[in-house]
Amino acid sequence: MAEGPPQGAVQPTPELDEQAAEVAEVQGRLGLARDAEQARRALLSRPRFSLRTQIYLGSFLAFLFALGIATALVVSFHRMEGKIRFLEIVNDYVVEVEQARRFEKNFFLYDTNLNDALDNVFRAENILNRNAEELAAIMGDNWRTAMLPNLQRYQELLDKLGRQGAPSPSLSKQERLRLQGLVRTQGQQMVSAALALLSKEKTALAKVMVRSRQLLFYSMGILLLFMVANAYLLGARMLSSINRFGQYAHRIASGDFTPVTPTRSYRDEFTELALAINTMIEELEKREAVLVQSHKMRAVGTLTAGVAHELNNPMNNITLTAHMLQEDYDELGDDERREMVGDVVKEAERAKKIISNLLDFARESGSQLEPLDLPHLLQETITLAGNQIKLSGIKITFQTSGNLPRVHGDSQQLRQVFLNLILNAIDASSKGGRIQVLVLPADEPNYLAVKVIDSGSGIPAHILPSIFDPFFTTKGKGKGTGLGLSVSQGIVAKHGGRIMVSSQEDKGATFTVVLPVTTIPAELGAKE
Repeated sequence: MAEGPPQGAVQPTPELDEQAAEVAEVQGRLGLARDAEQARRALLSRPRFSLRTQIYLGSFLAFLFALGIATALVVSFHRMEGKIRFLEIVNDYVVEVEQARRFEKNFFLYDTNLNDALDNVFRAENILNRNAEELAAIMGDNWRTAMLPNLQRYQELLDKLGRQGAPSPSLSKQERLRLQGLVRTQGQQMVSAALALLSKEKTALAKVMVRSRQLLFYSMGILLLFMVANAYLLGARMLSSINRFGQYAHRIASGDFTPVTPTRSYRDEFTELALAINTMIEELEKREAVLVQSHKMRAVGTLTAGVAHELNNPMNNITLTAHMLQEDYDELGDDERREMVGDVVKEAERAKKIISNLLDFARESGSQLEPLDLPHLLQETITLAGNQIKLSGIKITFQTSGNLPRVHGDSQQLRQVFLNLILNAIDASSKGGRIQVLVLPADEPNYLAVKVIDSGSGIPAHILPSIFDPFFTTKGKGKGTGLGLSVSQGIVAKHGGRIMVSSQEDKGATFTVVLPVTTIPAELGAKE
């Protein structure tokens, strides 16, 4: 007695398979949408620090630093102006005092010019009084005790000397000589004090000028370093972002549509670019799915003729057997009836298998990556195209090396790639031609190569670089969309591989698909 399925178990049917595929497709799309939304929220949740803010902040800090330098220089220049003005005042004062000393000598020698000396002393005193505020700003109130008393003492001695001098002296000659000595001493002290003050302020002015130059040079150096550092940080930030987005572009071009996620703790203008790229990725995934499915349906249409021809045989057998069973039912024995019913069941199973293979290929489903036996996958694909091969009268041979590792990929998508290459080889070959399908290790380690070799007319050299371009086709009008090889190239790139072609006119073409092997055990891949 044949064992049936456990009671209550759900039997797999084409309807259930189709529903499962639709559920997987919806779940895949929801997963992509969820990933994109999570990436968008992560990008927008960071605090904003834009490039414009950095430029404005750097410029503002540079302005503040320059303003500080300018303020320090203005203060320094103001001090220098004050000291220069002080030197001018003291210099005018010294000139008047020295002139008075010269008239003093004339008086001692010739008894003349004493009034002139007093006039110079008066002008010197006026210089001090007239510039009292400026002197106080430099020396404080000490200038009055440091300069005026000496000048006034000198003036008093000159007055006394003039009152006691010729023509009727009231002092003795000795007293007169003592008074002259006091005048000389006081004048000398007054000039020495003024000259010492002048020398001191010149030294102070020189120091202020040196400090001003140092401040200017050091400040310019620091400002230059700040501007260089700001330009470096700004340039490094921009260039690193540009390089990173260049990597994103290469990744997307290779078929990896993973959303862009945050790499920094803040967001800026490149965040808007990342959001735009994520939106573009979503649209690309949707359009790629449409292209893949449309190309798949075109392949289904190509296979339909062969499938219809193949279905005729089991359907004819079923029809004939059923008619015979109906007409001769009463005359047939039980064994003959069972045999004829068995034939009907067998042919129905054969038809069901043909239709199931076609539906499996045509059904749209989400990507399901798993370890795949590449030779087995190619044998299934050749079987799927077997009817078309029979109708075209072309012989196909399949060869593989033993003990090949598995590849990690989606069986439906890779089956579509290989079916497309086989159908293209059939279209390129004439009746009675030959197609070879080879599976072997690639030239580079950890890769497998699948070669589809036809004996057709080959591809002209001038169009060979364009055959992977979308909508480029060498087939007649209405026989191809020009998307097959482009879609296949995208699928292979998404699996981490590449597809290449070599051809010579009148010598056929060889398409080579290189795929990386997987390190995941088959059992784990099945569980995933």
